[in-house]
Amino acid sequence: MPVEWQPVRQSRTHELVLQSIEQRVFAGELKAGDRLPPERELAPVLGVSRSALREALRVLETIGVLVAQPGRGPDAGARIVRNPDDALGRLLRLHFALGSYGLHDVLEARVALERSSFEAAARHASKEDLDEAEGLVERMREPGIEVAEFNDLDTRFHVHIARSSGNELTSTLTSAVRESVRPLILRALERAEDWPAMAAALDAEHAELLGLVRAGRGADAADLVERQIRDLHGTLVDEDAGQV
Repeated sequence: MPVEWQPVRQSRTHELVLQSIEQRVFAGELKAGDRLPPERELAPVLGVSRSALREALRVLETIGVLVAQPGRGPDAGARIVRNPDDALGRLLRLHFALGSYGLHDVLEARVALERSSFEAAARHASKEDLDEAEGLVERMREPGIEVAEFNDLDTRFHVHIARSSGNELTSTLTSAVRESVRPLILRALERAEDWPAMAAALDAEHAELLGLVRAGRGADAADLVERQIRDLHGTLVDEDAGQV
């Protein structure tokens, strides 16, 4: 059944447009993959200007609920999506930079999330999931790997394990929290006096983590990932906090 749109009040127009769209999502009238009507049709139906409608759509795009494709054709327009990882990471990174959350808050959140992820992955991860994680570990082991590439692979490894846990929310939150401190971790790695030795030590820990998950030893994997996180966060000096 087509979604029936109703005009909204003009006070704080873009927020009321947001409420109108949210209500339809909550009611199940709009689902992931659905397209909104074109601006030229939706704005008059809602009784708002196209600029107010665009402002509301930009907010939804920023928080990862909607993707807008300009132009004409079957792929043009705004579409509801269900992939908040990047948007949540961006928002957390900004709030971290603004001092909304301290480094200690992020540390404890990572510990809680990743302990849960590794314990669950030991129970639920498929062979294909673990083989893909193995490929990331092997790439981190390549001689002469640069810090930035290692950091990227490190992030992907931890997020991949979270996704292998079978809990989509844990996966999304792990990705967002890890992304929020990625620049700080990169700077900490870049300050290492002996980067090759540090990379080798971290890679050995990743290999051990993966081995524990493969063996179904979730509690041991959780303990090891907590030690790894706390050790690495210990290298993030206070002056870096808030400078993401």
